[in-house]
Amino acid sequence: MISIIAAMAKNRVIGKDGKIPWQLPEDMKRFRQLTMGHTLVMGRRTYEEIGHPLPGRKTYVVSSVLNIEQEGCCRVDSLAEALRRAEGEEVFICGGAMLYKEALPSTQRLYMTELDKEVPGDTFFPEIPPEEFGIVEKEAGEGYCFVTYERKYP
Repeated sequence: MISIIAAMAKNRVIGKDGKIPWQLPEDMKRFRQLTMGHTLVMGRRTYEEIGHPLPGRKTYVVSSVLNIEQEGCCRVDSLAEALRRAEGEEVFICGGAMLYKEALPSTQRLYMTELDKEVPGDTFFPEIPPEEFGIVEKEAGEGYCFVTYERKYP
């Protein structure tokens, strides 16, 4: 199964100058809980922001310039290659904008952290098509909601 896990502001901002423009410890805790023991696929900028492979997860970094070959983490040329290598595993797409846009048509579930405010930024999450995804779970926090969407028609 392919899932997307992301946090976005009310105006769909997910980044500014290659970084997440907020700190939300609750979101980081949820990310750890959901992705531990699974496969992650991320873009080069997301990997560079994190700065190292995340423990307890297999990670594929989609990049044409990085050279990564570490325990549990390697570079691939494309999202398609990452998905081929992870066949049969639960995969979480965790950044960035181009990967989200490419993966959305084949994604079954979205784990979103949605901030209640607009934030200035230069990188945006693609529109979530309401005809394709429905909300199956929503948990409000202070200034944000954890929202889980599932594809309406598999």
